[in-house]
Amino acid sequence: MKQTIIDKDKSYTFSDYFKLDPPIDELLDYFGYSRQVEKYDFPKSTIDIQAFVGLKTLLEDSLRHVDLNTEIARRETLIAPVLVRLAIYLNIQLRVEYPMKVNHQLKGKIDYFMQRKHNVLIVEAKRGDLQRGFTQLSVELIAMDKWLDDDEKPIYGTVTMGNAWQFSVLNRQTKVITQDMNLYPIPKSLDELLTILLTIL
Repeated sequence: MKQTIIDKDKSYTFSDYFKLDPPIDELLDYFGYSRQVEKYDFPKSTIDIQAFVGLKTLLEDSLRHVDLNTEIARRETLIAPVLVRLAIYLNIQLRVEYPMKVNHQLKGKIDYFMQRKHNVLIVEAKRGDLQRGFTQLSVELIAMDKWLDDDEKPIYGTVTMGNAWQFSVLNRQTKVITQDMNLYPIPKSLDELLTILLTIL
């Protein structure tokens, strides 16, 4: 009989998967999904990011003057400013600690959730461990796939430590989650990061 670290009768929250750190491919297979690691090419579009002038300076000042050794410090000073400016620019809601429950193994709170028309972005903030963060993000993407209606557009997610961002994309038809090889360091790659976030939404 195939063994799994996940007990089908046990209740889990999203954050439990970060703590357990199960083998990612085994975990995804348990839910009927799979993973690939590729350099993901986001759709390119010409977007004016002049509305975000000053954000880079703010983030640089935060790196200089704020002790960023806790997750909450990174969220408030490096992550939230980016997402708030994004929400204001797009005139959409930024949902923080967004509660979701699909079943007893797909439930919890999503750090940040943004939706515009049919495009969805999940942001998982983690301190110091992008890979474990990707594991948790993957479960949240699966939950979102089951929670949304029958729209077939991909669901985007990103895990970030504040000073680095990594994206994932769930193909809802193939049930494959692509983990992007690219990392976007902040503030160096802020313009590129903003372009990707604006393109997604």
